Amino acid sequence: MAWAWAAPQSVLEGRDLAGIEVGGRRLAVYRLAGDLFATSDTCPHAGAPLSSGCVVEGYIECPVHYALFDIRTGQSDGSVTARRLATFPVKLEGGGIYIDLPGDEETTR
Repeated sequence: MAWAWAAPQSVLEGRDLAGIEVGGRRLAVYRLAGDLFATSDTCPHAGAPLSSGCVVEGYIECPVHYALFDIRTGQSDGSVTARRLATFPVKLEGGGIYIDLPGDEETTR
């Protein structure tokens, strides 16, 4: 795995969720209690863009079928699906958000 530049930190300015593209993958980045997290931006149940959903008490809510996924772990609450959401390590460096993606070459900006 390698750290890939994802977005400037300002992408989350004034909000707790943003959809981004990194290495050809759609991801969602979140700010929860001052920490950053990243998940796939695609609901594993219905394929909807999670960045169009709502953050509810540490969960991302799918905008289509209202499935809930723990932003920190990717675990589903089980109400709609048991499928897990992919999560990725995140770090801040020099005003940028970097995400550790499996199989990607290291990229910097």
